[in-house]
Amino acid sequence: MANDWRELISVLELRDCTPVGARAVDRSPVTGAASTAATSCYRGHNLSLPYRRLFGGQLLAQFVAAAGIASPDKSIRSIHANFLREGLVDEDVTYEVDHRHRGRSFDTLQISATQPDRLIAVATIAMHVPDHGPDVQTIDPIPELPGSDRQITVGLLPWEIRSFDDLDDPAAATPHHEMWMRTPAAEDDSAYPSVAAYATDLTVIGTALRPLDGYSQGGNGTAFHSAVTSHTMWFHRPVRTDDWLLIRQDSPIIAGGRCYGRGDIITESGSLIASFAQEAVVRMPS
Repeated sequence: MANDWRELISVLELRDCTPVGARAVDRSPVTGAASTAATSCYRGHNLSLPYRRLFGGQLLAQFVAAAGIASPDKSIRSIHANFLREGLVDEDVTYEVDHRHRGRSFDTLQISATQPDRLIAVATIAMHVPDHGPDVQTIDPIPELPGSDRQITVGLLPWEIRSFDDLDDPAAATPHHEMWMRTPAAEDDSAYPSVAAYATDLTVIGTALRPLDGYSQGGNGTAFHSAVTSHTMWFHRPVRTDDWLLIRQDSPIIAGGRCYGRGDIITESGSLIASFAQEAVVRMPS
């Protein structure tokens, strides 16, 4: 597990591939002052997976990492990503970042993820400078952290997971899922939002399938075929994934060959730090 965690952190270490001389000077519409490049380019390698298709969570994590490099003086506020076609694990991904707006409090970035001959995903990311104001939340109470006897393994998540739910159980159940997670500490705190985004991509489809008797998350590619089409995440408060976090999600609908799910990330003390939503294609055999 430790090696898998180190590999995940390594894919967040993007390389600057902006061509020499290609950086445009961006001037603030408010002050007229010159700032950093309006466009930039970064490249990342992929997780070593036993199949050819890239994991969407990796793309989400690298989108967030690219935004952090391109807008280093602000924190991520939200990401909306659309997955256009499958990416391949044996080809590096290039992230072309276009600074659509740069302000004192907010930046808006448009990022394209490409492999040598195709565009595979796009994301719009909003960055901001945290501000002061009311701090009120209204959420359902959270359960206590399960004991170590409820530790489970979830593929592609190389850290501690505890849950009373089993998305690999094919018995019909309510489309609700809760799991607690805690990662090892990262050397750089800027990695935590990327890791949180990565974690939210994996279990929404499995949650949506729970009402269908005989289907489970582990049946993808055999009992059914699925692919995430869009994923949105909002960051409400600073994120640390090396403390226990509850990922609580539900799916109100699966219909028309698609499913939709939504969820929250909550600290052990009950603080809502992020929310997310996802749509995916789900096709059953005829």
